[in-house]
Amino acid sequence: MTPFTRLHRFAAPLAAVVVTAAMFTGALWVQHARDAWPFAAREPAPAAIAAPRAVATTGTGAAPDRVPIDVTGSTLQQLDIRLEVVTRESLTEEVRAVATVVPDESRISHVHTRVSGWVEQLDVNTTGEMVRAGQPLARIFSQELFSSQTEYLAIRKTTSASGITSVVVAGGRTRLTVLGMTPADIDAIEETGEPKRLFTVAAPRSGVVVNRGVTVGTSVDPSTTLLTIADLSRVWILAEVPEANIPAVRVGTLAQLEFPASGRAPFSARIDFVYPTLTERTRTLRVRLSAANPGGTLRPGLYGTVAFESAGAQVITVPRDAVVDTGLQQHVFVATGDRFEPRAVTLGVQLADRVEVRTGLKEGERIVAAGVFLLDSESRLRATGGAGGHSGHGAAATQKTPAPPATDPHAGHKQ
Repeated sequence: MTPFTRLHRFAAPLAAVVVTAAMFTGALWVQHARDAWPFAAREPAPAAIAAPRAVATTGTGAAPDRVPIDVTGSTLQQLDIRLEVVTRESLTEEVRAVATVVPDESRISHVHTRVSGWVEQLDVNTTGEMVRAGQPLARIFSQELFSSQTEYLAIRKTTSASGITSVVVAGGRTRLTVLGMTPADIDAIEETGEPKRLFTVAAPRSGVVVNRGVTVGTSVDPSTTLLTIADLSRVWILAEVPEANIPAVRVGTLAQLEFPASGRAPFSARIDFVYPTLTERTRTLRVRLSAANPGGTLRPGLYGTVAFESAGAQVITVPRDAVVDTGLQQHVFVATGDRFEPRAVTLGVQLADRVEVRTGLKEGERIVAAGVFLLDSESRLRATGGAGGHSGHGAAATQKTPAPPATDPHAGHKQ
């Protein structure tokens, strides 16, 4: 390949590149000459003049995005707007909770023996049976107790023959007492001179057998629970108070209890004890009340309801309908003559129809108690510069946006 051929081969592409660059440069120069260089900083278009925004100038505590409005007395009657004077009162809060009847733990007895042996006879073998204090419950054979009785009678016979009272006799009697025999049982074997083969277990209190742990032939020891007896003449009532109502209950608070399934008329009782921990599964606080149960109608496991009434301190309260809650804050409308001012408030305890106002209001001021949402919509509408028409009073006229000044559409093409 000759040098001329090589030059001709590379000259055509090079010429195309030069022509393209020249055309692009020429286009950019034309744009620059017309004051429209693509990368030149452009002056912002004249912005539309926004309508003036009404701002509340009522001082601190005013609700944002709302302005005071003027409403005549006749308009208040037409719109059924009711006013109320702010006063202080005691908030009486009623708390209702589920209640359950349980045995009084201080009136429960577990029956045990002090010796090892075997149950040969059960005098009470049915759960739920009523027993009396001292009533025989079971008869047990114990080799240890039988041997101790035999030794005691032998020592007593030896000392009585010599006419000398030995401390060994007193020690033997004490041993039998420690093993569970009563003084009457010991006197009985002293009179007969024969040991008793079966040891009788008696009821420590009157009540109901709520648990039976043995049957005939069961081997027992001091750790075995023979029977469990509960005195139900007085029972406990456990109420589960919701977490939000915990401040309303304390020891001594009077409560009204109702157990429809018991057939007993509603009655009152006071809180005896407040448990120190919450039930994590239900997020409730357990409180305990005590009630007499002479007829046995309050059976353990029975469900009912309990209502607590708690009277708080004297606080400023307003109707619940008087508060406008936006989610971020709460406010009420305060009346000063014919002017209604939106004012932010801080709420406290909230009941079904009244709420506590902690900050934002003073005693003696007048507020809107009914029809507040109509005033609130009008106040927001005027705050945004819209024409109000709810209150019947002359509203601020809407500000029109002035048109931008006319310009020559071909001004940018001039040199």
